[in-house]
Amino acid sequence: MFIAFEGMDGAGNSTQSNLLTNFLREKGYDVLLTKEPTKNPIGEIIRSVLQKRLKTSSLALQLLFTADRGHHLHSEIEPALKEGKTVISDRYMFSTLAFGALDVDMEFLKEINSHFRVPDITFILDVPPEVSLERIKKSRKREPELFEELEKLSGVRDNYLKLKYDFPNVHVINGNRPIEVVAQEIHEIVMRKLRP
Repeated sequence: MFIAFEGMDGAGNSTQSNLLTNFLREKGYDVLLTKEPTKNPIGEIIRSVLQKRLKTSSLALQLLFTADRGHHLHSEIEPALKEGKTVISDRYMFSTLAFGALDVDMEFLKEINSHFRVPDITFILDVPPEVSLERIKKSRKREPELFEELEKLSGVRDNYLKLKYDFPNVHVINGNRPIEVVAQEIHEIVMRKLRP
């Protein structure tokens, strides 16, 4: 099974993907936890743009994300799935669509990602933009990244909520609750899918 966690920074993607990984491993599942942008050279270029160390166009950035995803699937996700592992990705295709569509046409972004595997389950962790920014400020001591502004995050949230109608098996989870409550809801959904 391939599971993706999506949402704005501060929504709890990393926390919940780690908790689900540990939960499934305790139940005996072989799990690969991975992340986008990756740590390969394309992912490093993306990070330098997000952290404003390198400037490029919005289109170029989204093409980089898509190239990174293509490599990620080829080198990590697909081989792990063929080996019978459950793969959990902290961010995936919806991030390109939700963030990228602020400046690049959504239909174009869907088209260039249309050949990629759609996750068996996608969790969109939904929090208000104000909560996202507050959590980011608490967890980081550096300058805000490229998308970390209230107006931009409001647009990103709107895009995420629209995407749930365009793809199968998308669950919007209220991330503005205690971590363990969010985790319990996610674990129940995953176990229903693993043991129908």
